[in-house]
Amino acid sequence: MLETNNWFVVYTRPRWEKKVSALLTEKGIENYCPLTKVTRQWSDRKKTIEEPLFKGYVFVFVSEKMKWSVRDVSGVLNYVHWLGKPAIVQESEIESIRKFLKEFNEVQVESIPEVNSNVVVRQGVMMNYKGVVLEVLNKRVRVLINSLGLMITATFDIVDIEEIKTNSNL
Repeated sequence: MLETNNWFVVYTRPRWEKKVSALLTEKGIENYCPLTKVTRQWSDRKKTIEEPLFKGYVFVFVSEKMKWSVRDVSGVLNYVHWLGKPAIVQESEIESIRKFLKEFNEVQVESIPEVNSNVVVRQGVMMNYKGVVLEVLNKRVRVLINSLGLMITATFDIVDIEEIKTNSNL
């Protein structure tokens, strides 16, 4: 029986994405660490560098039988799980990421809070207030803030709020 390879995602140690990718390549394990070009400003100059698009993640292309040997690579912490199993990423999604990165420079990944998720305001007059997301509109979010027995609805820039993560086992 011919065993097929699948794309999986592994968590890496913080800021080890490129190193893990190089170590996987050394061991002959096909992998993909999407990189984006970013211009950084230092006090004396600007420099364009390549940074991982997905902080803390690297994609690996391995068979079911070989997937556990990936965890032996220094810097790999674990697989990303979905419904109790290592999550499989479709080849078409990997290709979409590759095409997108060829087309655009300075790409950023942003997470968008879901409706009914709990958030905290990180900027402005309402800093540190907690609320519930009512609606997501482009880069703006309507948040219900229930405080002092009053219900206040405010609209915030998406960058000014942060989702409150609950402790749940993936």
